[in-house]
Amino acid sequence: MSGWLTRKGAALYTRSVSKPPLSPPAPVFPVVWTALFALMGVGAARIYLSPPSAGRSKCLTLFAAQLAFNFFWSILFFNAQAFGAALIWLAILWALILWMILEFRRVDKLAACLQVPYLLWVSFAAYLNFGVWALN
Repeated sequence: MSGWLTRKGAALYTRSVSKPPLSPPAPVFPVVWTALFALMGVGAARIYLSPPSAGRSKCLTLFAAQLAFNFFWSILFFNAQAFGAALIWLAILWALILWMILEFRRVDKLAACLQVPYLLWVSFAAYLNFGVWALN
């Protein structure tokens, strides 16, 4: 849904925004995000299928919160082209992902491990976001 809502903004971004070194070509992003969402989904499913507990509920709430932050980052970055605000938003998203991983680990260690590539990619996205903000 986020990709669909931001397709015009992403096209404008691709044509008109200066990008930092190490910026991947546009076709890389959907491939990476597909893999990350699959890992996120499997991890969340493992948590969901674990025995009901306060920890499980906290994990699922954090999963939903970070997913919402993930969704709205694209709108801020691509559609609004508010690169500074998107960077702050991304820092909050990064913190939510880390918190989620730590809470997942208490319930299901594998579910937590499956989120690590997501945290690493969002770290790289922060570098890219910062670079775009600095260059534009």
